[in-house]
Amino acid sequence: MDERLKNSVNGESGAKQFEPMDEKYKLTFSDVGGLEELKKQANIKIIQPFKNPELFKRFKKSAGGGLLLYGAPGCGKSYFARAIAGECGAAFYNVGIEDILDMYVGESEKNIKALFDTVRANRPAVMFIDEIDALGRKRELLRNSSLTSTINAFLAQMDGVESDNEDILIIGATNAPWDVDSAFKRTGRFDRTFFIPPPDEVARAEIFELYLKELPTEHLEYEVLAEATGAFSGADIKGIVDRAGENTIEKILESDEDIKITQEDLLELISSTKPTTSEWFEMAKNVVEYANGSGVYDELEAYMKGTAKSKKKMGFL
Repeated sequence: MDERLKNSVNGESGAKQFEPMDEKYKLTFSDVGGLEELKKQANIKIIQPFKNPELFKRFKKSAGGGLLLYGAPGCGKSYFARAIAGECGAAFYNVGIEDILDMYVGESEKNIKALFDTVRANRPAVMFIDEIDALGRKRELLRNSSLTSTINAFLAQMDGVESDNEDILIIGATNAPWDVDSAFKRTGRFDRTFFIPPPDEVARAEIFELYLKELPTEHLEYEVLAEATGAFSGADIKGIVDRAGENTIEKILESDEDIKITQEDLLELISSTKPTTSEWFEMAKNVVEYANGSGVYDELEAYMKGTAKSKKKMGFL
């Protein structure tokens, strides 16, 4: 759970208390490598209504609403959500599903009301809920029927039944959008969907540089490392760098020599590592082929086709 989300108990209501992420952790799109087309879409559809409210009100459009981010694990959905908040100049509330759900009857509903009340009092604001599928899972997949009242309470708050949600953007993130109930995707709820792909080659080079810049290294070529890590997530790259550091420490302890992380160390680890996104894309392939009649996964399909073409050109297929 994020340290900047305080879950102290309110003695009167029993509901949790929520606070926005500290300003020093704020990001903008300049902190996000690659994803230029996605940034462009987000700017037009999400950010500009916050920056130019009068223009959009002329066309009866207001800032806020719901946005669903999906993609393979470790590809930066929460990072992108923070950057959106920074671009909007909005407070950012980072909410884990465990901050909403409670084992005691009625407490989850109290938490939901406290969350929305807090965010409404501090608008403009972005509410980010990770693993939204745990709350918005398709009814037929639910194992716990008691979640129904919690789901209904959340949707009622999202609809603004008792209060308007203008200038509040609610972002849900999931690795399994196909498991999210259609009720969550209706107009006025999570009706906009963005696919967050693995970082492209430019972004991977920047991620390597970010994680390696303060470590003892020598003879590094970030572009070469990026080229060797196609389909790797940001988390995969961090794992490579962490293991390289651990291996180098072990060598130093064994030899008592000043040893640094080298290009060869990293490439060796990369060659023996399978990207964690592979399994996710295998599952996504079936969804694209057999469950994309509505076109909601068109971005994912285009990405997968483009990746396949690239691999074929390079002789991988």
